[in-house]
Amino acid sequence: MIELSSFFSKESIVANSGFNRWRVPPASVAIHLCIGSVYAWSIFNPALIRVQGVVASAGEDWTLSQVVWVFTVAIVFLGLSAAFAGKWLERVGPRTVGIVSGLSWGSGLLLGAFGIWMHQLWLLYVGYGVLGGIGLGLGYVSPVSTLIRWFPDRRGMAAGLAIMGFGGGAMVGAPIQEWLMKKNYVAPQYLGKADSVELSTEQGKRWARVGDQTREVVVVGEKEIASLSLSVVPGVYVVGTGSCGVGETFFILGIAHMIVILGAAMLYRIPPKDWKPAGWDSQQAAASSRLIRQGESIDPDQAIRTPQFYLLWIMLCFNVTAGIGVLGVAKTMLTEIFGSALPTIVTGSFAATFVLMTSTFNMVGRFFWATISDKIGRKNTYALFFSVGCILYCLIPWIAWQVNAVPSVIWLVAFYVVTMLIFTMYGGGFATIPAYLADLFGTQYVGAIHGRLLTAWSVAGVIGPWAITALRENASRGAINDLAKKVSSTEFEKAFGAPLIELPSLIEKKTVTIPRLLEIAPGGTADPSTNLYNTTMFLMAALLLIAFFANACVRPVRDRGER
Repeated sequence: MIELSSFFSKESIVANSGFNRWRVPPASVAIHLCIGSVYAWSIFNPALIRVQGVVASAGEDWTLSQVVWVFTVAIVFLGLSAAFAGKWLERVGPRTVGIVSGLSWGSGLLLGAFGIWMHQLWLLYVGYGVLGGIGLGLGYVSPVSTLIRWFPDRRGMAAGLAIMGFGGGAMVGAPIQEWLMKKNYVAPQYLGKADSVELSTEQGKRWARVGDQTREVVVVGEKEIASLSLSVVPGVYVVGTGSCGVGETFFILGIAHMIVILGAAMLYRIPPKDWKPAGWDSQQAAASSRLIRQGESIDPDQAIRTPQFYLLWIMLCFNVTAGIGVLGVAKTMLTEIFGSALPTIVTGSFAATFVLMTSTFNMVGRFFWATISDKIGRKNTYALFFSVGCILYCLIPWIAWQVNAVPSVIWLVAFYVVTMLIFTMYGGGFATIPAYLADLFGTQYVGAIHGRLLTAWSVAGVIGPWAITALRENASRGAINDLAKKVSSTEFEKAFGAPLIELPSLIEKKTVTIPRLLEIAPGGTADPSTNLYNTTMFLMAALLLIAFFANACVRPVRDRGER
């Protein structure tokens, strides 16, 4: 028992003299690559909303807003656990925190897999959301203060290294997740083309005779097939047969991530007390920037009583809100804006690549902007994030309007460039904030202060996905109602087996969707999916404008009695 407690103690991982500090970053990046796969959540969305229908959403399948909230819960518990773990980290050291992170994150994925197999949404929330989110928070804070202490001469770069892997998690995770889901995909039972199967509609659901039973079915048309990266033919499929492969993917990832994180946590080392890199002058470094603290470090309890802490909290919260809502539905958003306008280009695999690229630029932005902040200062760096970001978010609705008016590849390229720039600054905001904290409050307690600041991430994790899904849901319902008015009642009843008056229940059971309505709409009817996200983008731009003024108000932290 004594040996075990000694193994987990902070003192057991103090580095010997001559230890090469560059041996620590690989362990940090490995852990963050695993937990950063949360950023590839949008890869799971299309499969999770058709767990039972497999090729299309069945009546009892989860909605997009329900599954996006799983991601939201994970981010909320990331921030809450980080707030707790920051102070705990200072006491027990990064190895213990990293080990608990691996166990929590891996177990959360495993429990989530069982929730998918049993089609129990609450298990997915508890597993991936709560337990997995705790693992995310613990894994997130464990390397940050460690690397800042190893690299006091390059705080921005150190924070960028620590957090870079988190942004790149989807870059590694997205293709692996796509591949695993395809490997574990099982096609549902096919009954034939819609006109060859006798269908009925009851309580918004479609039904057909299968043998001596009446079974729920889904009807898939050409427009829906275009958005699937599966070999599917139009027609009628039996609900509850086949598999999207998403549950199996969760199970495999849970085991793999647990092994990698536990192994990486064993490699953590911390510098001896008062250690400094050779040739580095801390006083000279402090004098080079008026924001860099020159006195003793401020402890977490004092830090949260300063206005600077809350200004940075607002900055982080609104920057994350703007980016995280888009990240949570990245694949769905790209498909809805460009899927009908450029169907031969924006396929399921193209959308998956888009998610991969968001992760790539998120990761690159973390290291690039954090390193740049060492040169131009943290305050100037955030001023760029918020001013340029505000303009970029306003450009997305403009691009969507152009696509609707004149479909062209040039608008897809413009959308790609704009969103990738957004994600570099989104990632850069995360990576630069620990160095900003170290500048203002000193390096000694930066892990604990950073953990408390990450509660802003929890709040943003609720606001961002809620805003983008709620506003999209309202826009989608409005678009369906408008489209339904353009369709003849005869064509509607023929297509859906129910009169137009039953539209609300048909929408609720996913029987009527925008793609299915467009198939029977008059020729030349514009696809309203292009503009589903416009209101959300303007809201995000407004939040960044508020964050810009919060950053402008940041001043050096003074000691008591100092003017």
